[in-house]
Amino acid sequence: MPRSADDITRRRLLASGAAVSAAAIAGCIGGSGNGDGETFHFTQEQAREENFDPVISNDAYSFQVIQHVFDGLYEFDDKLTLQPNLATGEPTVERDGTRYIFEIEEAAEFHNGDDVTAEDVAHSFTAPVEEETENASEYDMIESAEVIDDYQLQVDLGEDPYGPFELQTMGVTVVPKSVRTDDRDEFNTNPIGSGPYEFVELQENEYVEIQRYDDYWGDLDPNLERVRFEAHEDPAGRVSDIRASNTDVIAGIPNDDWDVLESEDGVNLHSAESPTFMYMAFNCNEGPTTNPEVRRAIAHSFSMSDFIESNGANVNSPMYSPIPPVVNDVWEFPEDEYQDMLPEYDPDQAQSLLDEHAPDDFTPTIITPEGIRAQLAERIATRLDEIGYGADVQVLDFATLVDTYTTGNADDYQMYLLGWTGGPDPDFYLYSLFHESQEELNQGHFYEGSDGFHEAIADARNSADQEERYDLYEPIIREIVEELPALPAFTQDNTMASRDYVQDLQAHPEVTRNPTLVADYTNVSVE
Repeated sequence: MPRSADDITRRRLLASGAAVSAAAIAGCIGGSGNGDGETFHFTQEQAREENFDPVISNDAYSFQVIQHVFDGLYEFDDKLTLQPNLATGEPTVERDGTRYIFEIEEAAEFHNGDDVTAEDVAHSFTAPVEEETENASEYDMIESAEVIDDYQLQVDLGEDPYGPFELQTMGVTVVPKSVRTDDRDEFNTNPIGSGPYEFVELQENEYVEIQRYDDYWGDLDPNLERVRFEAHEDPAGRVSDIRASNTDVIAGIPNDDWDVLESEDGVNLHSAESPTFMYMAFNCNEGPTTNPEVRRAIAHSFSMSDFIESNGANVNSPMYSPIPPVVNDVWEFPEDEYQDMLPEYDPDQAQSLLDEHAPDDFTPTIITPEGIRAQLAERIATRLDEIGYGADVQVLDFATLVDTYTTGNADDYQMYLLGWTGGPDPDFYLYSLFHESQEELNQGHFYEGSDGFHEAIADARNSADQEERYDLYEPIIREIVEELPALPAFTQDNTMASRDYVQDLQAHPEVTRNPTLVADYTNVSVE
Protein backbone atom coordinates (compact mmCIF):
# COMPACT_ATOMS: atom_id res chain seq x y z
CA MET A 1 0.00 0.00 0.00
CA PRO A 2 1.43 3.44 -0.80
CA ARG A 3 2.74 5.47 2.11
CA SER A 4 4.99 8.47 2.49
CA ALA A 5 8.43 7.87 3.95
CA ASP A 6 7.25 9.24 7.29
CA ASP A 7 4.29 6.88 7.24
CA ILE A 8 6.13 3.59 7.48
CA THR A 9 5.61 2.01 10.89
CA ARG A 10 5.80 -1.37 12.50
CA ARG A 11 2.39 -2.65 11.58
CA ARG A 12 3.49 -3.34 8.02
CA LEU A 13 7.23 -2.70 7.89
CA LEU A 14 8.98 -5.03 10.30
CA ALA A 15 12.04 -3.45 11.84
CA SER A 16 13.45 -3.36 15.34
CA GLY A 17 13.05 0.30 16.18
CA ALA A 18 12.59 0.25 19.95
CA ALA A 19 10.61 3.23 21.20
CA VAL A 20 11.39 2.57 24.87
CA SER A 21 14.56 1.02 26.22
CA ALA A 22 14.33 -2.37 27.91
CA ALA A 23 15.91 -0.92 31.02
CA ALA A 24 13.21 1.69 31.30
CA ILE A 25 10.43 -0.84 31.33
CA ALA A 26 12.03 -3.89 32.92
CA GLY A 27 10.64 -3.05 36.33
CA CYS A 28 7.08 -2.77 35.08
CA ILE A 29 6.52 -6.43 34.29
CA GLY A 30 4.33 -8.35 36.70
CA GLY A 31 1.82 -11.11 36.20
CA SER A 32 -0.92 -12.66 38.23
CA GLY A 33 1.48 -15.55 38.59
CA ASN A 34 -1.00 -17.86 40.29
CA GLY A 35 -3.78 -17.93 37.75
CA ASP A 36 -6.16 -16.01 40.02
CA GLY A 37 -7.84 -14.44 36.96
CA GLU A 38 -8.06 -10.95 38.48
CA THR A 39 -5.74 -9.30 35.96
CA PHE A 40 -4.31 -11.28 33.06
CA HIS A 41 -0.84 -10.07 32.06
CA PHE A 42 0.34 -10.16 28.46
CA THR A 43 3.94 -9.12 27.73
CA GLN A 44 4.44 -7.65 24.28
CA GLU A 45 7.74 -7.95 22.42
CA GLN A 46 7.96 -4.29 21.37
CA ALA A 47 6.76 -0.99 22.76
CA ARG A 48 3.48 0.41 21.53
CA GLU A 49 3.20 3.77 19.84
CA GLU A 50 0.20 4.38 22.13
CA ASN A 51 -2.18 5.22 19.26
CA PHE A 52 -5.49 3.50 19.97
CA ASP A 53 -7.62 5.21 17.33
CA PRO A 54 -7.86 2.64 14.52
CA VAL A 55 -8.17 5.39 11.93
CA ILE A 56 -4.65 6.63 12.62
CA SER A 57 -2.93 3.70 14.33
CA ASN A 58 -0.51 1.80 12.11
CA ASP A 59 1.37 -0.06 14.81
CA ALA A 60 1.02 -3.80 15.39
CA TYR A 61 1.45 -3.54 19.13
CA SER A 62 -1.19 -0.85 19.66
CA PHE A 63 -3.48 -2.91 17.41
CA GLN A 64 -3.05 -5.91 19.69
CA VAL A 65 -5.05 -3.84 22.18
CA ILE A 66 -7.37 -2.23 19.63
CA GLN A 67 -8.63 -5.57 18.30
CA HIS A 68 -10.28 -6.34 21.66
CA VAL A 69 -11.87 -2.92 22.15
CA PHE A 70 -13.26 -2.49 18.63
CA ASP A 71 -15.20 -4.69 16.25
CA GLY A 72 -14.46 -5.00 12.57
CA LEU A 73 -17.07 -5.00 9.87
CA TYR A 74 -15.45 -8.35 9.06
CA GLU A 75 -12.65 -10.02 11.00
CA PHE A 76 -9.98 -12.62 10.25
CA ASP A 77 -10.55 -16.10 11.59
CA ASP A 78 -7.63 -18.35 12.48
CA LYS A 79 -7.21 -19.25 8.78
CA LEU A 80 -6.84 -15.61 7.61
CA THR A 81 -10.32 -15.67 6.10
CA LEU A 82 -12.61 -12.68 6.67
CA GLN A 83 -15.83 -13.54 8.50
CA PRO A 84 -18.80 -11.18 9.08
CA ASN A 85 -18.85 -9.44 12.45
CA LEU A 86 -20.67 -6.11 12.44
CA ALA A 87 -21.90 -7.06 8.97
CA THR A 88 -24.86 -9.43 8.88
CA GLY A 89 -23.31 -11.51 6.12
CA GLU A 90 -21.52 -11.24 2.80
CA PRO A 91 -22.01 -7.96 0.89
CA THR A 92 -24.08 -7.58 -2.24
CA VAL A 93 -21.64 -6.97 -5.09
CA GLU A 94 -22.78 -4.95 -8.11
CA ARG A 95 -21.43 -2.89 -10.99
CA ASP A 96 -18.80 -5.43 -12.09
CA GLY A 97 -17.16 -5.63 -8.69
CA THR A 98 -16.95 -1.91 -8.01
CA ARG A 99 -20.01 -1.53 -5.74
CA TYR A 100 -20.52 -3.22 -2.36
CA ILE A 101 -23.68 -2.98 -0.28
CA PHE A 102 -23.33 -3.91 3.39
CA GLU A 103 -26.01 -4.71 5.97
CA ILE A 104 -25.09 -3.77 9.56
CA GLU A 105 -26.14 -5.71 12.65
CA GLU A 106 -28.96 -3.71 14.25
CA ALA A 107 -28.14 -5.01 17.73
CA ALA A 108 -24.57 -3.66 17.69
CA GLU A 109 -23.75 -0.93 20.23
CA PHE A 110 -20.69 1.04 21.25
CA HIS A 111 -19.61 1.07 24.88
CA ASN A 112 -21.34 4.41 25.45
CA GLY A 113 -24.68 2.89 24.44
CA ASP A 114 -24.86 4.46 20.96
CA ASP A 115 -25.94 2.23 18.11
CA VAL A 116 -23.38 1.21 15.52
CA THR A 117 -24.77 2.66 12.29
CA ALA A 118 -23.94 2.76 8.62
CA GLU A 119 -22.68 6.32 9.16
CA ASP A 120 -20.04 5.02 11.58
CA VAL A 121 -18.93 2.36 9.10
CA ALA A 122 -18.81 4.92 6.27
CA HIS A 123 -16.64 7.21 8.42
CA SER A 124 -14.31 4.31 9.24
CA PHE A 125 -13.85 3.62 5.53
CA THR A 126 -13.29 7.22 4.43
CA ALA A 127 -11.59 8.99 7.39
CA PRO A 128 -8.11 7.50 6.81
CA VAL A 129 -7.99 9.09 3.34
CA GLU A 130 -9.79 12.33 4.20
CA GLU A 131 -7.46 12.92 7.13
CA GLU A 132 -4.36 11.76 5.21
CA THR A 133 -3.44 9.22 7.87
CA GLU A 134 -0.82 6.50 7.62
CA ASN A 135 -3.61 4.09 6.69
CA ALA A 136 -4.86 6.13 3.72
CA SER A 137 -3.51 3.76 1.11
CA GLU A 138 -5.55 0.89 2.53
CA TYR A 139 -8.76 2.70 1.55
CA ASP A 140 -7.87 5.11 -1.23
CA MET A 141 -9.49 2.87 -3.83
CA ILE A 142 -12.88 3.86 -2.33
CA GLU A 143 -14.59 6.58 -4.32
CA SER A 144 -17.56 7.05 -1.99
CA ALA A 145 -19.36 5.52 0.99
CA GLU A 146 -23.05 6.38 0.82
CA VAL A 147 -25.42 5.77 3.74
CA ILE A 148 -28.64 4.18 2.44
CA ASP A 149 -30.28 4.04 5.87
CA ASP A 150 -29.15 3.46 9.45
CA TYR A 151 -28.10 -0.11 8.74
CA GLN A 152 -27.26 -0.16 5.03
CA LEU A 153 -24.13 1.22 3.41
CA GLN A 154 -23.12 1.42 -0.24
CA VAL A 155 -19.38 1.58 -0.98
CA ASP A 156 -18.33 2.47 -4.53
CA LEU A 157 -14.80 1.95 -5.78
CA GLY A 158 -13.34 3.84 -8.72
CA GLU A 159 -13.66 2.80 -12.33
CA ASP A 160 -11.79 -0.46 -11.69
CA PRO A 161 -12.31 -3.21 -9.09
CA TYR A 162 -9.74 -3.61 -6.34
CA GLY A 163 -8.60 -7.21 -6.08
CA PRO A 164 -7.89 -7.40 -2.32
CA PHE A 165 -11.10 -5.59 -1.30
CA GLU A 166 -12.99 -8.75 -0.32
CA LEU A 167 -9.88 -10.39 1.12
CA GLN A 168 -8.82 -7.59 3.47
CA THR A 169 -10.23 -4.09 2.98
CA MET A 170 -13.72 -5.12 4.14
CA GLY A 171 -12.17 -5.90 7.51
CA VAL A 172 -12.26 -2.22 8.46
CA THR A 173 -12.23 -1.52 12.21
CA VAL A 174 -15.35 0.51 13.01
CA VAL A 175 -15.24 3.65 15.16
CA PRO A 176 -18.10 5.88 16.46
CA LYS A 177 -18.02 8.91 14.17
CA SER A 178 -19.58 11.45 16.54
CA VAL A 179 -17.44 10.59 19.56
CA ARG A 180 -14.22 10.33 17.58
CA THR A 181 -14.62 13.57 15.66
CA ASP A 182 -15.69 15.50 18.78
CA ASP A 183 -12.20 15.15 20.31
CA ARG A 184 -9.75 13.07 18.28
CA ASP A 185 -6.86 13.47 20.72
CA GLU A 186 -8.98 12.23 23.61
CA PHE A 187 -10.32 9.37 21.50
CA ASN A 188 -6.81 8.28 20.57
CA THR A 189 -5.84 7.57 24.19
CA ASN A 190 -9.27 6.84 25.65
CA PRO A 191 -11.15 5.12 22.83
CA ILE A 192 -14.72 3.85 22.72
CA GLY A 193 -15.41 0.79 20.64
CA SER A 194 -18.06 -1.89 20.30
CA GLY A 195 -15.88 -4.91 21.12
CA PRO A 196 -16.02 -7.46 23.93
CA TYR A 197 -13.56 -5.43 26.04
CA GLU A 198 -13.56 -1.75 26.96
CA PHE A 199 -10.54 0.49 27.40
CA VAL A 200 -10.06 1.35 31.08
CA GLU A 201 -6.54 2.60 31.84
CA LEU A 202 -3.41 3.86 30.09
CA GLN A 203 -0.07 4.63 31.69
CA GLU A 204 1.94 5.71 28.66
CA ASN A 205 5.14 3.75 28.04
CA GLU A 206 4.20 1.46 30.93
CA TYR A 207 0.94 -0.43 30.49
CA VAL A 208 -2.59 -0.34 29.15
CA GLU A 209 -5.54 -2.22 30.63
CA ILE A 210 -8.83 -3.38 29.15
CA GLN A 211 -11.82 -4.84 30.93
CA ARG A 212 -14.57 -7.25 29.92
CA TYR A 213 -17.63 -5.33 28.72
CA ASP A 214 -20.56 -7.16 30.27
CA ASP A 215 -23.15 -5.54 27.99
CA TYR A 216 -21.42 -6.62 24.79
CA TRP A 217 -23.95 -6.80 21.96
CA GLY A 218 -22.59 -10.01 20.41
CA ASP A 219 -22.53 -13.64 21.48
CA LEU A 220 -18.95 -13.59 22.79
CA ASP A 221 -18.59 -13.78 26.57
CA PRO A 222 -14.91 -13.45 27.52
CA ASN A 223 -13.62 -15.58 30.37
CA LEU A 224 -10.92 -13.07 31.31
CA GLU A 225 -12.20 -10.09 33.27
CA ARG A 226 -9.26 -7.70 33.04
CA VAL A 227 -6.14 -7.74 30.85
CA ARG A 228 -2.94 -5.71 31.14
CA PHE A 229 -0.57 -5.21 28.19
CA GLU A 230 3.04 -4.33 28.96
CA ALA A 231 6.05 -4.22 26.66
CA HIS A 232 9.40 -5.80 27.43
CA GLU A 233 11.71 -5.44 24.46
CA ASP A 234 14.61 -7.35 25.99
CA PRO A 235 14.17 -10.98 24.86
CA ALA A 236 16.13 -12.37 27.80
CA GLY A 237 13.97 -10.35 30.16
CA ARG A 238 10.77 -11.75 28.66
CA VAL A 239 12.06 -15.29 28.99
CA SER A 240 13.04 -14.70 32.62
CA ASP A 241 9.60 -13.26 33.36
CA ILE A 242 7.66 -16.23 31.99
CA ARG A 243 9.95 -18.71 33.72
CA ALA A 244 9.52 -16.87 37.03
CA SER A 245 5.72 -16.55 36.61
CA ASN A 246 6.03 -12.77 36.63
CA THR A 247 3.65 -12.64 33.67
CA ASP A 248 1.02 -14.96 32.24
CA VAL A 249 2.04 -14.84 28.56
CA ILE A 250 4.98 -13.46 26.60
CA ALA A 251 5.11 -12.82 22.85
CA GLY A 252 8.19 -13.26 20.69
CA ILE A 253 10.13 -16.32 21.85
CA PRO A 254 13.83 -15.96 20.96
CA ASN A 255 15.09 -18.77 18.76
CA ASP A 256 17.91 -19.67 21.17
CA ASP A 257 15.48 -19.93 24.11
CA TRP A 258 12.92 -22.14 22.39
CA ASP A 259 14.40 -25.40 23.65
CA VAL A 260 14.85 -23.95 27.14
CA LEU A 261 11.20 -22.96 27.41
CA GLU A 262 9.99 -26.13 25.72
CA SER A 263 11.54 -28.17 28.52
CA GLU A 264 10.50 -25.76 31.29
CA ASP A 265 7.94 -27.15 33.71
CA GLY A 266 4.78 -25.08 33.81
CA VAL A 267 5.34 -23.36 30.43
CA ASN A 268 3.53 -24.02 27.13
CA LEU A 269 4.67 -22.77 23.71
CA HIS A 270 2.45 -21.54 20.88
CA SER A 271 3.40 -20.83 17.26
CA ALA A 272 1.75 -19.91 13.96
CA GLU A 273 3.39 -19.22 10.63
CA SER A 274 2.75 -15.60 9.74
CA PRO A 275 2.28 -13.74 6.43
CA THR A 276 5.68 -12.04 6.71
CA PHE A 277 8.33 -11.52 4.05
CA MET A 278 11.85 -10.97 5.33
CA TYR A 279 14.24 -10.00 2.57
CA MET A 280 17.53 -8.43 1.53
CA ALA A 281 17.00 -5.76 -1.11
CA PHE A 282 19.67 -4.54 -3.51
CA ASN A 283 20.14 -0.95 -4.62
CA CYS A 284 19.08 -1.13 -8.27
CA ASN A 285 19.30 2.64 -8.66
CA GLU A 286 23.03 3.33 -8.30
CA GLY A 287 26.27 1.45 -7.92
CA PRO A 288 27.53 -2.06 -8.69
CA THR A 289 24.37 -3.78 -7.42
CA THR A 290 22.44 -2.37 -10.38
CA ASN A 291 24.07 -5.27 -12.25
CA PRO A 292 22.04 -8.48 -11.72
CA GLU A 293 25.24 -10.54 -11.97
CA VAL A 294 26.59 -8.78 -8.89
CA ARG A 295 23.31 -9.48 -7.09
CA ARG A 296 23.52 -13.15 -8.05
CA ALA A 297 27.14 -13.27 -6.91
CA ILE A 298 26.20 -12.06 -3.44
CA ALA A 299 23.35 -14.58 -3.29
CA HIS A 300 25.86 -17.32 -4.21
CA SER A 301 28.30 -16.20 -1.52
CA PHE A 302 26.40 -17.59 1.47
CA SER A 303 23.84 -20.25 2.34
CA MET A 304 20.48 -18.88 3.44
CA SER A 305 19.30 -22.31 4.54
CA ASP A 306 22.38 -22.83 6.73
CA PHE A 307 21.88 -19.41 8.27
CA ILE A 308 18.24 -20.12 9.12
CA GLU A 309 19.11 -23.53 10.52
CA SER A 310 21.75 -22.09 12.84
CA ASN A 311 20.07 -18.81 13.78
CA GLY A 312 16.31 -19.19 13.53
CA ALA A 313 15.11 -22.72 12.85
CA ASN A 314 12.69 -22.69 15.78
CA VAL A 315 10.89 -19.49 14.82
CA ASN A 316 11.58 -18.93 11.11
CA SER A 317 11.04 -20.80 7.85
CA PRO A 318 12.83 -20.27 4.51
CA MET A 319 11.16 -18.35 1.70
CA TYR A 320 11.72 -18.72 -2.02
CA SER A 321 9.66 -15.84 -3.39
CA PRO A 322 8.21 -12.53 -2.16
CA ILE A 323 4.93 -14.31 -1.36
CA PRO A 324 4.87 -15.79 2.18
CA PRO A 325 4.18 -19.54 2.29
CA VAL A 326 0.93 -19.07 4.21
CA VAL A 327 -0.31 -16.83 1.38
CA ASN A 328 1.15 -19.10 -1.28
CA ASP A 329 -0.90 -21.97 0.16
CA VAL A 330 -4.01 -20.06 -0.95
CA TRP A 331 -2.74 -19.00 -4.39
CA GLU A 332 -0.65 -22.08 -5.26
CA PHE A 333 2.18 -20.34 -7.09
CA PRO A 334 4.91 -22.85 -8.13
CA GLU A 335 7.13 -22.33 -5.10
CA ASP A 336 9.28 -25.39 -5.86
CA GLU A 337 10.21 -23.88 -9.20
CA TYR A 338 11.18 -20.59 -7.57
CA GLN A 339 13.36 -22.46 -5.08
CA ASP A 340 15.22 -24.12 -7.95
CA MET A 341 15.76 -20.72 -9.61
CA LEU A 342 17.43 -19.08 -6.62
CA PRO A 343 21.27 -19.08 -6.55
CA GLU A 344 22.68 -21.87 -4.41
CA TYR A 345 25.64 -21.49 -2.10
CA ASP A 346 28.68 -21.53 -4.40
CA PRO A 347 31.59 -19.37 -3.22
CA ASP A 348 33.63 -20.11 -6.33
CA GLN A 349 30.83 -18.89 -8.58
CA ALA A 350 30.34 -15.87 -6.31
CA GLN A 351 34.01 -14.93 -6.58
CA SER A 352 34.07 -15.48 -10.34
CA LEU A 353 31.03 -13.24 -10.88
CA LEU A 354 32.36 -10.50 -8.61
CA ASP A 355 35.79 -10.62 -10.22
CA GLU A 356 34.13 -10.10 -13.60
CA HIS A 357 31.37 -7.62 -12.75
CA ALA A 358 32.28 -5.73 -9.54
CA PRO A 359 35.02 -3.18 -8.78
CA ASP A 360 38.21 -4.58 -7.30
CA ASP A 361 37.59 -2.76 -4.02
CA PHE A 362 33.92 -3.75 -3.82
CA THR A 363 32.89 -3.57 -0.16
CA PRO A 364 29.12 -3.03 -0.15
CA THR A 365 27.36 -1.25 2.67
CA ILE A 366 24.56 -3.31 4.22
CA ILE A 367 22.09 -1.44 6.43
CA THR A 368 19.90 -3.42 8.77
CA PRO A 369 17.87 -3.28 11.97
CA GLU A 370 19.21 -5.15 14.96
CA GLY A 371 18.33 -8.76 15.72
CA ILE A 372 18.36 -11.71 13.34
CA ARG A 373 18.67 -9.51 10.26
CA ALA A 374 21.84 -7.96 11.66
CA GLN A 375 23.11 -11.49 12.20
CA LEU A 376 22.32 -12.29 8.56
CA ALA A 377 24.15 -9.16 7.40
CA GLU A 378 27.21 -10.17 9.41
CA ARG A 379 27.06 -13.68 7.94
CA ILE A 380 27.05 -12.24 4.41
CA ALA A 381 29.96 -9.92 5.26
CA THR A 382 31.96 -12.86 6.62
CA ARG A 383 31.34 -14.97 3.54
CA LEU A 384 32.25 -12.11 1.19
CA ASP A 385 35.43 -11.56 3.17
CA GLU A 386 36.34 -15.22 2.67
CA ILE A 387 36.35 -14.69 -1.11
CA GLY A 388 38.32 -11.45 -0.98
CA TYR A 389 35.65 -8.76 -0.78
CA GLY A 390 33.76 -8.14 2.47
CA ALA A 391 30.99 -5.74 3.44
CA ASP A 392 30.37 -2.83 5.80
CA VAL A 393 27.43 -3.70 8.08
CA GLN A 394 25.61 -0.76 9.66
CA VAL A 395 22.99 -1.54 12.31
CA LEU A 396 20.60 1.41 12.36
CA ASP A 397 17.67 2.43 14.52
CA PHE A 398 14.28 2.29 12.83
CA ALA A 399 13.90 6.00 12.00
CA THR A 400 17.41 6.28 10.56
CA LEU A 401 16.94 3.10 8.57
CA VAL A 402 13.76 4.45 6.96
CA ASP A 403 15.39 7.76 6.11
CA THR A 404 18.37 5.95 4.59
CA TYR A 405 17.04 3.08 2.51
CA THR A 406 14.44 5.17 0.68
CA THR A 407 17.11 7.47 -0.83
CA GLY A 408 18.38 5.07 -3.48
CA ASN A 409 21.86 6.57 -3.04
CA ALA A 410 24.79 4.19 -3.47
CA ASP A 411 26.77 6.22 -0.92
CA ASP A 412 24.13 5.26 1.66
CA TYR A 413 23.82 1.54 0.94
CA GLN A 414 24.07 -1.23 -1.62
CA MET A 415 21.86 -3.64 0.30
CA TYR A 416 19.33 -3.38 3.10
CA LEU A 417 17.47 -5.94 5.21
CA LEU A 418 13.88 -5.44 6.25
CA GLY A 419 10.56 -7.21 6.40
CA TRP A 420 6.95 -6.70 5.48
CA THR A 421 3.71 -8.19 6.76
CA GLY A 422 0.43 -8.08 4.92
CA GLY A 423 -2.70 -10.08 4.30
CA PRO A 424 -3.71 -13.07 2.21
CA ASP A 425 -3.23 -11.33 -1.14
CA PRO A 426 -0.09 -10.93 -3.32
CA ASP A 427 -0.91 -7.25 -3.81
CA PHE A 428 0.18 -6.47 -0.27
CA TYR A 429 3.71 -7.57 -1.15
CA LEU A 430 4.13 -6.96 -4.85
CA TYR A 431 2.54 -3.51 -5.09
CA SER A 432 3.93 -2.13 -1.83
CA LEU A 433 7.46 -3.44 -2.29
CA PHE A 434 7.99 -3.57 -6.06
CA HIS A 435 5.72 -1.13 -7.89
CA GLU A 436 7.47 1.98 -9.16
CA SER A 437 5.01 4.26 -7.34
CA GLN A 438 6.53 3.06 -4.04
CA GLU A 439 10.05 4.29 -4.75
CA GLU A 440 11.18 6.55 -1.89
CA LEU A 441 8.09 5.37 0.03
CA ASN A 442 7.90 1.69 0.92
CA GLN A 443 10.90 0.37 -0.97
CA GLY A 444 14.39 1.51 -1.85
CA HIS A 445 15.60 -0.95 -4.47
CA PHE A 446 14.31 1.20 -7.39
CA TYR A 447 13.98 -1.80 -9.67
CA GLU A 448 13.08 -0.76 -13.22
CA GLY A 449 11.89 -4.18 -14.29
CA SER A 450 11.14 -5.57 -17.71
CA ASP A 451 8.63 -4.02 -20.09
CA GLY A 452 5.21 -4.32 -18.56
CA PHE A 453 6.47 -5.29 -15.09
CA HIS A 454 4.94 -2.35 -13.23
CA GLU A 455 1.85 -2.23 -15.44
CA ALA A 456 1.11 -5.87 -14.62
CA ILE A 457 1.31 -5.19 -10.88
CA ALA A 458 -1.17 -2.32 -11.24
CA ASP A 459 -3.45 -4.33 -13.55
CA ALA A 460 -3.56 -7.20 -11.06
CA ARG A 461 -4.68 -4.99 -8.19
CA ASN A 462 -7.39 -3.50 -10.41
CA SER A 463 -8.95 -6.84 -11.28
CA ALA A 464 -11.52 -8.86 -9.36
CA ASP A 465 -10.89 -12.00 -11.44
CA GLN A 466 -8.61 -14.26 -9.39
CA GLU A 467 -7.52 -16.38 -12.37
CA GLU A 468 -6.59 -13.25 -14.30
CA ARG A 469 -4.70 -11.94 -11.30
CA TYR A 470 -2.79 -15.19 -10.95
CA ASP A 471 -1.74 -15.03 -14.59
CA LEU A 472 -0.51 -11.47 -14.09
CA TYR A 473 1.30 -12.15 -10.83
CA GLU A 474 3.13 -15.37 -11.68
CA PRO A 475 5.54 -13.83 -14.25
CA ILE A 476 6.16 -10.92 -11.86
CA ILE A 477 7.17 -13.28 -9.08
CA ARG A 478 9.33 -15.30 -11.46
CA GLU A 479 11.15 -12.15 -12.60
CA ILE A 480 11.81 -11.03 -9.03
CA VAL A 481 13.26 -14.43 -8.17
CA GLU A 482 15.43 -14.42 -11.30
CA GLU A 483 16.60 -10.80 -11.32
CA LEU A 484 16.81 -10.43 -7.51
CA PRO A 485 15.93 -6.81 -6.76
CA ALA A 486 15.17 -8.43 -3.40
CA LEU A 487 16.43 -11.80 -2.21
CA PRO A 488 13.79 -13.73 -0.22
CA ALA A 489 15.13 -14.67 3.21
CA PHE A 490 12.62 -16.18 5.62
CA THR A 491 9.17 -15.87 7.08
CA GLN A 492 8.67 -15.38 10.80
CA ASP A 493 6.39 -17.30 13.11
CA ASN A 494 4.19 -15.55 15.63
CA THR A 495 5.20 -17.16 18.91
CA MET A 496 4.01 -17.00 22.50
CA ALA A 497 4.86 -18.75 25.75
CA SER A 498 2.28 -19.09 28.51
CA ARG A 499 2.08 -20.49 32.00
CA ASP A 500 0.31 -23.83 32.06
CA TYR A 501 -2.70 -22.48 33.93
CA VAL A 502 -3.56 -20.43 30.83
CA GLN A 503 -6.15 -22.37 28.86
CA ASP A 504 -7.17 -22.22 25.15
CA LEU A 505 -4.49 -19.76 24.05
CA GLN A 506 -3.40 -20.20 20.44
CA ALA A 507 -1.14 -18.21 18.17
CA HIS A 508 -2.74 -16.39 15.24
CA PRO A 509 -1.04 -15.98 11.84
CA GLU A 510 -1.67 -12.20 11.88
CA VAL A 511 0.48 -10.46 14.49
CA THR A 512 -2.17 -7.85 15.28
CA ARG A 513 -4.59 -10.63 16.31
CA ASN A 514 -2.29 -11.89 19.06
CA PRO A 515 -3.35 -12.61 21.64
CA THR A 516 -6.85 -13.59 20.51
CA LEU A 517 -8.55 -13.75 23.89
CA VAL A 518 -12.08 -14.48 22.73
CA ALA A 519 -13.46 -15.56 19.36
CA ASP A 520 -15.75 -18.20 17.88
CA TYR A 521 -12.85 -20.66 18.00
CA THR A 522 -11.27 -19.83 21.39
CA ASN A 523 -11.91 -18.26 24.79
CA VAL A 524 -8.82 -17.88 26.94
CA SER A 525 -9.16 -18.58 30.64
CA VAL A 526 -6.98 -19.28 33.69
CA GLU A 527 -7.26 -22.24 36.02
